[in-house]
Amino acid sequence: MQQKKYKVIGLMSGTSLDGIDLVYVNISPGPSFSAQILEATTISYSKSWKHALANAHTLSKESLNGLNDKYTNLLGTVILDFVRSHKLSHIDAICSHGHTVLHQPQNGFTRQIGNLPQLAIAIGHKVVCDFRVQDVALGGQGAPLVPIGDRMLFGEYDYCLNLGGFANVSHEQNGRRIAYDICAVNTVLNRYAEQLGKGYDDEGAFAKAGIPNPNLLEKLNGLPFFKKLPPKSLGIEWVHEIVLPLIEEAKLKPEDVLATFTHHIAIQLRKQFKDNSSVLITGGGAFNNYLIELLKENTTVDYVLPGAQLIEYKEALIFAILGVLKLEGAVNTLASVTGAKHDHSAGEIHLP
Repeated sequence: MQQKKYKVIGLMSGTSLDGIDLVYVNISPGPSFSAQILEATTISYSKSWKHALANAHTLSKESLNGLNDKYTNLLGTVILDFVRSHKLSHIDAICSHGHTVLHQPQNGFTRQIGNLPQLAIAIGHKVVCDFRVQDVALGGQGAPLVPIGDRMLFGEYDYCLNLGGFANVSHEQNGRRIAYDICAVNTVLNRYAEQLGKGYDDEGAFAKAGIPNPNLLEKLNGLPFFKKLPPKSLGIEWVHEIVLPLIEEAKLKPEDVLATFTHHIAIQLRKQFKDNSSVLITGGGAFNNYLIELLKENTTVDYVLPGAQLIEYKEALIFAILGVLKLEGAVNTLASVTGAKHDHSAGEIHLP
């Protein structure tokens, strides 16, 4: 390890399109590793940006390159505003996930926009970014990347479950960290909540008022992905090509879709955990009270909801950690998680 302490900004934008999460973090590498969030905020996407990102997977290569330029400029503006509003004077690096628009590891391909070198120039700070591409080139899934942070910060829990655009989980198995995507969550729920005039299903109220459809529920739970063994990951393409056509074919009211899909999520999640285990839950889906209620029914599993800051910003926090590990030349991506040929230190470093 080269430096005793770092102060960095971590950025995360997930497929749920809630917005851009930013954290200012104090990180102390070394054997007694620690990370403390000092400032945090979320910048919501405008309606036009939400539409652009939701449909980015359909764009031509040329159009996607144009969107990449615009999104990189947006991140630059958001970062500078964050620095000014919190009067941040000491910044060792910006550690940015960018936004995933294409994810096809089975074809050796993944793409996150917002990771262009111009970001470092625009903000005048070192940038560590583009964490997924190298892993896919090494034969991995390029996801999930958060589990190394789960191991370093939250090892007292048997499982770490994140409920964002997709659900993913990580845990130790025979001394190795194992992690994988489980199912879609807010990528689907938010879509049908919008049909009812809301950006998301607040506390799961729409789903609770709806009626689950047994036929659709059976079809969703029977999808081939759920029979695959890890490592495995999901992309927005899977939702649009596989999940949404099934739902639309059922011709249900939005609240009944939400009821059915929330039950589907709960069923898939509950399959992952051993009896009497402890599960730390983070991500926006942790605020879906109805989903959590379904999870807790008739179980010996201890589902733990931490404070709101950790629920909302754990992924941004861990991408800050991934960036510091990259700066230290340390491993930040685990082959046991992604299926890559070997552990490695992923990411690109851009200088201003």
